[in-house]
Amino acid sequence: MKMEQKEWGIGGLPNAVNRTVEIRMTDNMRFTPDLVEVKQGETIKFVHLNNGKVMHEFVLGTKKELDEHAALMKKFPTMEHDEPYMAHVGAGKKGEIVWNFNKVGEFDFACLLPGHYEAGMVGKIKVVAK
Repeated sequence: MKMEQKEWGIGGLPNAVNRTVEIRMTDNMRFTPDLVEVKQGETIKFVHLNNGKVMHEFVLGTKKELDEHAALMKKFPTMEHDEPYMAHVGAGKKGEIVWNFNKVGEFDFACLLPGHYEAGMVGKIKVVAK
C-alpha cells in the first residue's frame, strides 16, 4: 500500500487500529451510518458490508476531491483505481480499509460509481482534536 499524506489523513497500519467501524451499503444508495466521528490521531478500520445486489464503493476525501473523481467516473465508468482510501465491494461482499485521521476537520465519503453519488450515496467524517 502506498502511504501518501492526504488532506483527510494517511493510510493506516492494521496493527495500529484503535477501533473498527462497520459501514453498511445498500441499493437505496445510502450508507449506514452516514456520519462517523473520530479523534485526531485515531486509526480506524472500516469494514464495508454491501447488502445490495450491485457493486458499491467507499471513497474517503474532501468534497472537492470527490466531486472531481465522480466527474471522471462519469467519463470513464470502467476506470480502474486502487488507493488506500477506497474500497470496491461487490454485491453481498465485504471490504476493508484502514485509515489514520491525523488532521482535524470535516471530510466526506461516497460511492462514486455513476449514478450512486448523484443519488445521495454520501457520508461525513468529523475528526475532532484529541
